[in-house]
Amino acid sequence: MNQHRKPRSGSVLGQRAVRIGLLAAGAAGIASAVPAQAATGVPRHTAVAADQTFSRADFVHHTQVRDSFTVRQFGTVDAATVRNQANAVGLGCSVDDHCRSVALSFQIVTMTGEHTRLKAVNKGDAVNKHCDGCQTLAGAYQFVVSTPRPFRLDGEARRKLADIHRRLDELTRSTAPATEVKSQADLLAAEVDTVLKDAVAHAPKGKERPRVTVHRHLDGWPGH
Repeated sequence: MNQHRKPRSGSVLGQRAVRIGLLAAGAAGIASAVPAQAATGVPRHTAVAADQTFSRADFVHHTQVRDSFTVRQFGTVDAATVRNQANAVGLGCSVDDHCRSVALSFQIVTMTGEHTRLKAVNKGDAVNKHCDGCQTLAGAYQFVVSTPRPFRLDGEARRKLADIHRRLDELTRSTAPATEVKSQADLLAAEVDTVLKDAVAHAPKGKERPRVTVHRHLDGWPGH
C-alpha cells in the first residue's frame, strides 16, 4: 500500500516529535530485574525492559536509518514487563526532494518461570508531515522466550544472533529503498525465530512447554 497518513497539525506533530525524541534519548535501552515484596513477605522478582529506535529525516538530513538489536536474559522471574518500539519521522520534504526515514528495533527477551506474569508491548509508528513522496517506515520485532526451567542461550545461538545483528546493521547502512528494507528485515526476523526455536528445543521441560512468542508491527510506507 503506497499511502501516507494524513498530515497532522504542526503543533501536534511538534509536540509528538519532542516526546518521541526525549523518549529515544532518555528511555531507550532500559533493562532491569528488581525484587518486589509480595503480600506474604516472600521476595519476588520482576523484570523490566524497554528498547526504542528513533529516526528523523528532513530537508537538512534527507536520509536517516536507525536500528537496534538487543538480547535480554532475565533468568527466573515472577513477572515481566517488556516494551519494544520503533519510531520514524519524515518532515518537510517533497516529491522532487524526498526523504527516507527508517527505524527498526529487534528485541529478544528470555525468562524462566512456571507461572510468570508477562506484559509485552511492541509498537512501530511512522509519521509524515509535509513529506510527499517520502519513504517512512518503522518496524518493531519482539521475541519472548519462556521456559519453565532455568535456561540460557548457548554460544552457538549467541553467535548466530550476532551474525544476524551484523547483517541488520549492513541493511541499515545500505541505500536500498524502504520496500527492500522491509522485506529483508522480515527475513532476518524469521532467522531469529528459527535460532530461538532451535535453542529452546533443548531446554529443560516442565509442566509448561518452552515457547517462543513473536510480535511484529510495521507502520508507514511501504505498508505492512
